[in-house]
Amino acid sequence: MSIPGVEPTVPPSGTGCVECDATGGWWVHLRRCTQCGHIGCCDNSPEQHGRKHAADTGHTVITSFEPGEDWFYDFSNDNFYESGPALAPPDSRPADQPVPGPQGRVPEDWRSKLNG
Repeated sequence: MSIPGVEPTVPPSGTGCVECDATGGWWVHLRRCTQCGHIGCCDNSPEQHGRKHAADTGHTVITSFEPGEDWFYDFSNDNFYESGPALAPPDSRPADQPVPGPQGRVPEDWRSKLNG
């Protein structure tokens, strides 16, 4: 399946949210930009870096970076895709990384800090 805005050969930027890792933050779930590979946190996460990356760059298509999930979403038109093209590996965060994560940075009251 072809989805506009997807570059299948670009690897992910890492195994965690780029901005949260840089600032010592935490996330609930991870999202991967399908154009440049940027890993950002989901809309339920305190900082919503995946959505902010899309707004800042115009890279509007994301995919889940969670184990066992292969859906795609386009912020520009709210299109949801059950699946899409295979992307450069890895296709998810490490399975032993906790949710929320990363380990050691999630506050005890994390549920009270969720968006949505």
